[in-house]
Parts: sequence; structure tokens; C-alpha cells
Amino acid sequence: MPRIVPEDKARQGRWGWHTFRILIAALLLAFIAWGIAEIYGNMIDRTPTTEQGELPRNEQGETPKG
Repeated sequence: MPRIVPEDKARQGRWGWHTFRILIAALLLAFIAWGIAEIYGNMIDRTPTTEQGELPRNEQGETPKG
């Protein structure tokens, strides 16, 4: 014969502070990784580029031949 359990006591498990701390730690690590990626992306985006159709120039301002 199956045991009858009241609805307010039938639970799969409890939430617990341990799980909450792990979720918060994972969220903080994700924000840190995102911040590092943003900083790195801004650093590599600031490299000088030439306009389309413009030839690169050397230090004297002359267009290299060849």
C-alpha cells in the first residue's frame, strides 16, 4: 500500500544556501570573464588601421614600392 504524503511536505529537495552560493560565485566569475573580454577587445580595437583603398606608408611618409 502506497504511503500518502501531504502536499506541503512532498518535496524533491530543499534549495539550500550551498547551491545559492555556487550560483552567485558562477555569476561573479561570468561577469569577471566578460569584463576581461571587453578590456581585451578594446585594446585590440585601438590598433591603427588603414582606410580602404589607401596604401600603407613607411616612417618617412612614402608609399613603399614593390
